[in-house]
Amino acid sequence: MKRRCSVSIDLDPLSCYYRIHGLGPAPADLGDVIMRRCVPRFAEMCERRGISATLFVVAEELDIDRFDGSARATRSLIRQLADAGHEIGNHSYSHPYDLARLPADRVAAEIENADHLISETIGGPVRGFRAHGYDVSPVMLDLLMRRGYSYDSSVFPAPGYYVAKASVMGVMRAVGRHSGAVLTNPRALLAPADPYRPSASSPFRRGQATLVELPIAVTPRLRVPAIGTSLLLAPDWLRARFLESMRARPFFNLELHGIDLCDAAEDGIPGELVSRQPDLRVPLARKLRALEATLDRLAMDYEVITLASAAAWAQRELV
Repeated sequence: MKRRCSVSIDLDPLSCYYRIHGLGPAPADLGDVIMRRCVPRFAEMCERRGISATLFVVAEELDIDRFDGSARATRSLIRQLADAGHEIGNHSYSHPYDLARLPADRVAAEIENADHLISETIGGPVRGFRAHGYDVSPVMLDLLMRRGYSYDSSVFPAPGYYVAKASVMGVMRAVGRHSGAVLTNPRALLAPADPYRPSASSPFRRGQATLVELPIAVTPRLRVPAIGTSLLLAPDWLRARFLESMRARPFFNLELHGIDLCDAAEDGIPGELVSRQPDLRVPLARKLRALEATLDRLAMDYEVITLASAAAWAQRELV
């Protein structure tokens, strides 16, 4: 039997990256650029390979009361993707980076409002959640379990990523700029790297929660991030090494971001963001070739399934 792999994509709007880099509000006319330009590129590649992916949606983009025209177009797109066999996951309502540190009522509002809008859009239940900044809390897990979610996919046990993020945030503070991002709980760095049933009181340890945690991919031993950013920007030989090393894991949870498929010039991304977001300085053609090669390799080596299907498999294995 082939190994199992899931491909997921976090559809963070550009406003999230403006917050990360302390740039203030994003241009209003680019509010839906990820949905409008990047998602179709991703969906087309999946369709040609018969791959069903998981897309994590920031649900305020579906809120007609806030965005009207663009929300209607986004709802139509998400419904089409769901009808085509893709899974739609919960990435909160408004993407507050400090969600894991907010009071329980704020956490509930973010998750429940998103759940309502997404389930209304796709005409069915939402099965999975992904937190921002890879930071999850007991309050979040408790709420997800009470709502019947089958999985969370937020834990990213990658020490190198944590160090790099802390360094960038430190430099920003030193020059008087504030990042909207927050540092992940350092206990996540020691979390299991393969699917596990978490402790309800400590998400980064094994326990008896009713949902499963599907950690985002890191390589065996060194725990180097094996996510879209690292794979798409790596030279061919290094990307091949990443993919070969992941064959040692029982499950490969490949995470991408919508911005991975942005073209700075073609999509009209302002220079103020391009200068601070390294992947935006890489030509889209190069990133598309890398993603095409990655998906071809996955389709050959793995059974590619949605995260909801992976959670069902993990539930059986972890009994």
